[in-house]
Amino acid sequence: MSATPQKNRSARRMLAAAAGLATVGALVAAMPAGAHDRGNGHGHGNGHGHKPRTVDVQLLSFNDLHGNLEPPAGSAGNVSETQPDGTVKAIPAGGVEYLATSLRTARKGNPYSVTAAGGDMVGASPLLSGLFHDEPTIEALNKIDLDVSAVGNHEFDEGATELARLQNGGCHPVEGCYEKGKKFKGADFPYLAANVTKEKTGKPLLKPYTVWKKNGVKIGFIGVTLEGTPDIVTANGVKGLKFHDEVKTINKYAKELDRKGVKSIVALIHEGGAPVSTSYNYDCDSPGAGDGISGPIVDIAKGITPKVDALVTGHTHQAYVCTVPDPAGKPRMVTSASSFGKLYTDTTLTYDRRTNDIVRTSVKSANHVVTRDQPKATDMTRLIERWNKLAAPIANRPQGWISADINGRGSTAPEKPLGNVIADAQLEGLAPADKGGAEVAFMNPGGIRADLVHKASGSEGDGVVTYGEAFTVQPFTNMMNVVDLTGAQLVTALQQQVSGSNEAAPKILQVSKGLTYTLDLTKTGAARVVTDTIKLNGAAIDPAKTYRVAMNEFLAGGGDGFAALGQGTNKLVGASDLDLFNAYLAAHSTAAAPLAPPATDRITVIQ
Repeated sequence: MSATPQKNRSARRMLAAAAGLATVGALVAAMPAGAHDRGNGHGHGNGHGHKPRTVDVQLLSFNDLHGNLEPPAGSAGNVSETQPDGTVKAIPAGGVEYLATSLRTARKGNPYSVTAAGGDMVGASPLLSGLFHDEPTIEALNKIDLDVSAVGNHEFDEGATELARLQNGGCHPVEGCYEKGKKFKGADFPYLAANVTKEKTGKPLLKPYTVWKKNGVKIGFIGVTLEGTPDIVTANGVKGLKFHDEVKTINKYAKELDRKGVKSIVALIHEGGAPVSTSYNYDCDSPGAGDGISGPIVDIAKGITPKVDALVTGHTHQAYVCTVPDPAGKPRMVTSASSFGKLYTDTTLTYDRRTNDIVRTSVKSANHVVTRDQPKATDMTRLIERWNKLAAPIANRPQGWISADINGRGSTAPEKPLGNVIADAQLEGLAPADKGGAEVAFMNPGGIRADLVHKASGSEGDGVVTYGEAFTVQPFTNMMNVVDLTGAQLVTALQQQVSGSNEAAPKILQVSKGLTYTLDLTKTGAARVVTDTIKLNGAAIDPAKTYRVAMNEFLAGGGDGFAALGQGTNKLVGASDLDLFNAYLAAHSTAAAPLAPPATDRITVIQ
């Protein structure tokens, strides 16, 4: 779900491609001094006097923030909560002003408190952070007192050299410093990437682990991203890097920590699963038939050595607090806190001073909503205001008008209204012969990062779509490609939505008007796509015929498991996806005649 690419941003969006293309060799010492031995404890008490045998360590965690400093708009900013009567209520949540308050409140009365993140803190970010290469988000995380984070796939969106800059600081190599007299200082916390090595040397890209210490209490953190990162990030982002098996890597470093006397270990894993219910307060360990969690994290958790005491996960943007048995058959906590700062997880780790280990039977954990009815953290408000002032000249430009919410990220349907708008925008912009002659366009669903929300986000007025809002929907600034594909390759691509690597969690492409077919979800694998229903402008797809197909360069590179789309020939590179989206809004809406949410009638779904 969060598995989406990010391209080196277009010049218009203020990024030169050179930033993401620099060699991995330029990455040096990508850790703050002393980060291998974190122990500031953020001053939460000093533990004088007689030391009891056990001490409770509070582990606060979150994941997949994606630079959402301001509360996410529309349905993407809600969390689901199951009520005592069984009904489900949507609660508005998120925004770093509230996340900071939630974490600071939670730490009170907990002298041993450590805060960790499960990756994707940056990347695919709204304009407020993305325009400045996510410097605002790193600054916010420093103020929040984040102790440690795993890297996620999105940390590689702009390449290893840019990741090193986020860690170490320094102004952007092309755009320089954004604020006069201020140099970006980088992350105070270590980014961990235990399973990412440099191809040339075989050495880890970043530190594989860090040890948090306080008053003799030691907890090791090992951080990994999903092994499949190269499949969901553009080639330039992972150039010169190798990604290794999560389980083998964690087990290797857990053994190393154990030899060093660090017996309490937490794994930060940017990979996740899907619970049966989307409600954050769902009891993941309830014994009902079909209850629990599925997805890649289950097998990963079952393979990780019992030396590891808890798993903080992410990537799937789901909320869960589950126990999954370790290889010895003992239950172990596996948590994820949704996305965009809407939840945080509070886990109690009971530390035994005699064994230096966690008493696993005492581990307790729960997710908590970052509600918007609590006081805002004033330092975060000031940070947001400061960066908004810099972004305003670009962010506030009107691009078009809508008559109602057009859901994208917030839609759970295979065919999303905003997906149709985006695909139509790509087809319209690239259909002219001199622009590529496109006959059909495909959009990857994970690349739609938000909804278009009718309610005004600032002073622009209801229904107005600003550049900042359009950017939040399409933040990657992927360049568009138009390629030749045969009808047979088109059919295979549609089948790859629901088979192969996408069989367990289908990725349904958003399609431009004119393409129709039936998706039969009662079947399995490729058979879910009913091939004899696939039509373009009413005519059956001819396997032998060549079609001109528009898509972003991520899909054109075979990303997200769409190998067939990577077989295109006679490629023409067009404008960016964001430019086409904005051009479509301008061409199809006015204040008097706003764009209405389109019908979702291109894919007939049989459940």
